Amino acid sequence: MSKFFAFPTQNSWEEDVFQLTTAGIITVVGIIVALIAIALFIRSREESKKISTKQLVFSAAAMALGTVASMIKFLKLPMGGSITLFSMLFIVLIGYWYGTKVGIMTAIAYGLLQFVIEPVFYSIPQMIVDYPLAFGALGLSGFFQNSKHGLIKGYIAGVLGRYVFAFLSGLLFFAAYAQGSGMSAPIYSLAYNGSYLLTEAVVTLVVIAIPAVNHALKHIKKVACE
Repeated sequence: MSKFFAFPTQNSWEEDVFQLTTAGIITVVGIIVALIAIALFIRSREESKKISTKQLVFSAAAMALGTVASMIKFLKLPMGGSITLFSMLFIVLIGYWYGTKVGIMTAIAYGLLQFVIEPVFYSIPQMIVDYPLAFGALGLSGFFQNSKHGLIKGYIAGVLGRYVFAFLSGLLFFAAYAQGSGMSAPIYSLAYNGSYLLTEAVVTLVVIAIPAVNHALKHIKKVACE
């Protein structure tokens, strides 16, 4: 395992953390590529047609925009988490376009990509909850693919799914930080993770609800799914 994980070092919080080695990063990137390929294969099987260049382009573009948007941070919390420029919306769109299976698998791939960008973690269980599971939940938007106001419903479902995993991570792996806050560990985790996830979600929903934006997103879906 030492080929993939560097020995513990200290981060800015004076906590021991692990970091991916070059071999570990290459392995995770390989998993990301495989997940995207499998997701698109699933869609092609479900619709009995070949994977189109358009599907690849739109999925890749959404992941790229989500990644860039995640780097534009209006607020970065000291122990992880930040309010970004609508980064979750771009990943939610993939499920909204292509369904739940594709949405979840590509969202998991996006979570692993976020991990590669900042490959620091405390334990493997914590990494799994915070990255593939938490970000993968954004793909729940696919359940509302054909629903009225599907993007709004899907976005809410995806963000709430990520919020649940972020809450569990805070409760299971970072409960010690609640000491001295005057709050119990569950309340602290709810408040801490809600402060950035729900804030970004509310702002994004307001923007999505603007008629011109909503119309434009519907048009993009039509083009992406033709």
